[in-house]
Amino acid sequence: MNLFRFVLTLWLCVPLLAQAAFDACLDYFPKQQIPVTQTVDAQDLCFDGFAVLHSKTTKTPIYAVERLNKGRIQEVKGKKRTNRFYEEARVPHEERARLEDYKGSGYDRGHVAPAGDMDTPAAMAHSFSLANMVPQVAKHNRGVWNKIERDTRNYAMQAAGDVFVFTGPWYDPAKPAAYAGRVRVPDVLWKAVYDATTGQTRVHWSENAETVTPHALAYDEFVARTGLKVF
Repeated sequence: MNLFRFVLTLWLCVPLLAQAAFDACLDYFPKQQIPVTQTVDAQDLCFDGFAVLHSKTTKTPIYAVERLNKGRIQEVKGKKRTNRFYEEARVPHEERARLEDYKGSGYDRGHVAPAGDMDTPAAMAHSFSLANMVPQVAKHNRGVWNKIERDTRNYAMQAAGDVFVFTGPWYDPAKPAAYAGRVRVPDVLWKAVYDATTGQTRVHWSENAETVTPHALAYDEFVARTGLKVF
């Protein structure tokens, strides 16, 4: 076996790691460091106010990331929610969620980066991209999850500096996949919060179900379950 074949064989045996670029929105990430993920099916998308690593397989975010602070939360007050959902033209047609996927599915178009965090008209409009959505059980979206989003804003409002927030879905490998149209339905939604001033982290873990009691998850356990080392 020549050297080229030997190196190629080794490369094929190693799990692939992907490094997204996010060149236009590195400021949304703690220390401008982007998590390395074990996937090659992802597309990085920068929006006003947040960024999304989007999966062409699930047609949902792998995660969305934001940088919150007291000033931004104060700017959010009084901003009008647009509710104008749209397909993300930057994602190839066969890899993106479509409006028809959610129609009649019984699921909410659940924001990953919340509309309630958006401090400008552009950010508010961008938050309604379907690339920032997951199929979410309505009672969960409007109840328990809404409270987690509000609690996170309250924490950022009281923090001394920036708070970085990663949010995303998790799909239980032990359960059969469920879909809204062509979009995979997550089994869990999580939110990981990092206070850049104190160095403290917290992770909310909440099943995508009507009746659920969300709980805090140790960061190491979160990394073990998701494979995402976001901080």
